[in-house]
Amino acid sequence: MDIEPDTKDWTWVLERPCPACGFDAAQVDPTAVADRVLDVLPRWRHVLGRVEARERPAPATWSPLEYACHVRDVFVVFDRRVRLMLDGDDPEFENWDQDVTAIQDDYAVQLPSEVASQLDVAGRAVAETFAAVPDDAWSRTGRRGNGSVFTVATLSTYFLHDVVHHLHDVHG
Repeated sequence: MDIEPDTKDWTWVLERPCPACGFDAAQVDPTAVADRVLDVLPRWRHVLGRVEARERPAPATWSPLEYACHVRDVFVVFDRRVRLMLDGDDPEFENWDQDVTAIQDDYAVQLPSEVASQLDVAGRAVAETFAAVPDDAWSRTGRRGNGSVFTVATLSTYFLHDVVHHLHDVHG
């Protein structure tokens, strides 16, 4: 069975806690996002080391490996978005269809050990980008094509929810 595309607008996580994973963006200091990313990297590595990392818990649910591939790509996409916000005025983000990426990159057949290394590299890179945000740049804006506007601060907590939520999904 194919995975049903996620068409939800998750920006609501900036306004209220996520009932599924418990993440509360209002409780996250954006300047701590870099450290929070570094803190979850060993947990993701552990998930990818499991014997069942390639197994889907249900036909329509990603395996831990597929979630890890997605998070690796989230690291790359959001690193690029933050850099755009720091380098330009109110940039519009390139559309990223996570479901198309999962199919095109065939997440399910990637090697867990390689994904673990890639996830670590990409996670450290995005953490470095967030750690280097100047104090006066957290209010800089950027926007998605659907009109959602973010500051660097709100993008950081929106991003962190994705990482934490998917770690929750895989019981990491």
